[in-house]
Amino acid sequence: MEKSLKLSKDIKMVISDFDGVFTDGTFLLDENLNQQKSVNFIDIMGVSVLLKRGIIFGIISGETTNILEYFRAKFGIEEIHKGIRQKGIVLSQLMEKYNVNRNEVLYIGDDINDIAAFECVDYKIAPNNANPIIKVLPGIQVTKASGGKGAFREMVDCLITYME
Repeated sequence: MEKSLKLSKDIKMVISDFDGVFTDGTFLLDENLNQQKSVNFIDIMGVSVLLKRGIIFGIISGETTNILEYFRAKFGIEEIHKGIRQKGIVLSQLMEKYNVNRNEVLYIGDDINDIAAFECVDYKIAPNNANPIIKVLPGIQVTKASGGKGAFREMVDCLITYME
């Protein structure tokens, strides 16, 4: 597989935003104002691939969607943090908890509320449809795929090629 991103075999932790990475950033509202989001199974499978490789995985989301509980239950993911406004602080705490350095952590996010988290790590990834401000941050790498359309899986597949 072509290495579309410059990563490292030394990455031990992948932390992701949710909306805009696992979804395309849109949601539907029904008449009762219930929210629905679309998540691509190819991206969900990417989580499984990471975990089978022994990579620590977590989600830090500004939203409180119950979809995140699906991830917690399906994969036994301990590090799901919902309703977070200070993503950089939470990411720093996770890095300390798991004793990993910034060059061993990859963060993937799509919008300005991810900037503080990007500043904590050496490997910064954004989906193709990320906010234009994010796509020009120093050190950012942009996937070919968009959020909710395989961006997360593209990153995972590329990371795995570095580990083989």
